[in-house]
Amino acid sequence: MLLRHPHLRSILAGLLAGAAALSLAGCSDDEPDPGEIGPNPKLPEQSQFLVPPMHVAKVVGWKDGETPKVADGLKIQAMASGLGHPRSTYTLPNGDILAVQSTAPKGEPVTRPKDLIVGWVQSFATGGGGGDSAPSNRITLLRDADGDGVAETSEVFLDHLNSPFGVALVGDDLYVANTDAIMRYPYREGETKITEPGTVLTELPGGPIDHHWTKSLVASEDGNTLYVGVGSNSNITENGIEAEKNRAAIWEVDRQSGRHRIFATGLRNPNGLSVEPQTQALWTVVNERDELGPNLVPDYMTSVKDGGFYGWPYSYYGQNVDPRVMPQRPDLVAKAIVPDYALSSHVAPLGMTFYTGANLPENYRGGAFVGEHGSWNRHSFNGYKVVFVPFQDGKPSGPPQDVVTGFLDAQNQTRGRPVGVGVDGKGALLVADDVGNTIWRVTAK
Repeated sequence: MLLRHPHLRSILAGLLAGAAALSLAGCSDDEPDPGEIGPNPKLPEQSQFLVPPMHVAKVVGWKDGETPKVADGLKIQAMASGLGHPRSTYTLPNGDILAVQSTAPKGEPVTRPKDLIVGWVQSFATGGGGGDSAPSNRITLLRDADGDGVAETSEVFLDHLNSPFGVALVGDDLYVANTDAIMRYPYREGETKITEPGTVLTELPGGPIDHHWTKSLVASEDGNTLYVGVGSNSNITENGIEAEKNRAAIWEVDRQSGRHRIFATGLRNPNGLSVEPQTQALWTVVNERDELGPNLVPDYMTSVKDGGFYGWPYSYYGQNVDPRVMPQRPDLVAKAIVPDYALSSHVAPLGMTFYTGANLPENYRGGAFVGEHGSWNRHSFNGYKVVFVPFQDGKPSGPPQDVVTGFLDAQNQTRGRPVGVGVDGKGALLVADDVGNTIWRVTAK
């Protein structure tokens, strides 16, 4: 990859430092605005930049004995560490945990001069990891036989995958969403390794450009249908509209035949697909567009309507037009659905799960945990934590509450970054930390 060349990296470092100095000199305070959180967020005026604000946290990792901080009434421990960029978890019926580990596919072509800088920064911010780590692009099975919260068994369950992310088990069929296809494998309860080759259920949009590569996956309640999130191939179509075919969407896939249709569109990067337990509605968290300002556009969580259009790339948060996208589509903007709940700008939500367990305190029942990977494109950091959003009658009913924090140290260096969140068979919250290379387990104190 071009950006790995040491001479070019040094040139880009100088350019980045200069650009950062210029933007810092001209910027106002960009602390996160609490007003941009909730069902009716305050949206500031748009800004545009030659080079957008960028601030990447230096990765320092977790020292021996260090853990994230948790809210009152909770405790946290490492269930497993030394993994190769764990991005998500999945709990099997017998209590085993699948830790999905992945690295990004090979780099995409550079289409704009400033993409040299932006892409280089993003590679640090979203690539995960702090130096050398264990092998990745595999799924590791974790088993805690003695119930102490630490996995004694850690076995390679599936290997040589192509940037996997989502997992769903229906009956004896295990589905894995690689970046370019949903694969089906035979599953036998209790086994620690799958040796049979998988079969392709359906192909997904992958390379040669694969800008948003994580493919979230969830099964419907009856198990007949799979839903998969397919992110856009750009920030706002700078790679051309043809590169966005069947992207920025959630697909509905028939579990038996692999036939698929587009369920909803206009979702720039939908992740954390989850079924809300009371209404059985499909929900997702979405990473919104960049380069319009540090407090614009809010990332969000929303229920997903069949046939719904959510704005990308032509508008955001309903009918707020993005003037950078040409040609405009006022017909689509007019029907853009306003998301249910803003989470704040550039927090990068990549995981969500609804809590129906009984281990954590009562106030967490029925609401949603969200893993916020954290910002790279604003001067003051935002995200880098797991939050909880309470729900009532199938809708968010209160402000987000910090649940797992401490991923940034006092010097704003990052020890880890949360991605996927899940719940184990005993009702504990699981957090995949792709920079700290750890699966964290949160329980009642």
